[in-house]
Amino acid sequence: MRNLDWDGLPNVRDLGGLPTRLSPTGTTVRGRVARGPRRELLTSAGWLSAARWGLRSVVDLRSADETGPRDSDPAASPPSDLRITLAPTEDQMHPEFRAVCLPILDSPEYWQHNVRILPDLVRKTLEAIAASVPGVFVHCAAGRDRTGMISALLLLAR
Repeated sequence: MRNLDWDGLPNVRDLGGLPTRLSPTGTTVRGRVARGPRRELLTSAGWLSAARWGLRSVVDLRSADETGPRDSDPAASPPSDLRITLAPTEDQMHPEFRAVCLPILDSPEYWQHNVRILPDLVRKTLEAIAASVPGVFVHCAAGRDRTGMISALLLLAR
């Protein structure tokens, strides 16, 4: 199954196992990249499940001011050897991004505008994923807008 059971994280999936003509097996490789919501939601059991999946790296798509635990988050810590890279795809202070994207952030409609307005941020995000040790967890806050955009771009490049 592509759905992963990492306690505390809803909507977390392995991007492997999808059909492709570019792979000798005919599918994307499992255990390389997973996608979902913010890692701070993971419980201790969730971190153990993620480690069993092969988690080695995290690429966080949020800006620095969005990161960190909230009062309602579980008191669980990631493994000390986990590589965490902050690679934001958005600059919400950018005037054109604010005008065009903020009204449609909850829709894939904004993806094309994010890529057009902030191509360097999106490129740096993809480079961060490519440079990560496989077993990468890619996430933003809810795991649907930024994470969906980057997941789609990764799958297009498969």
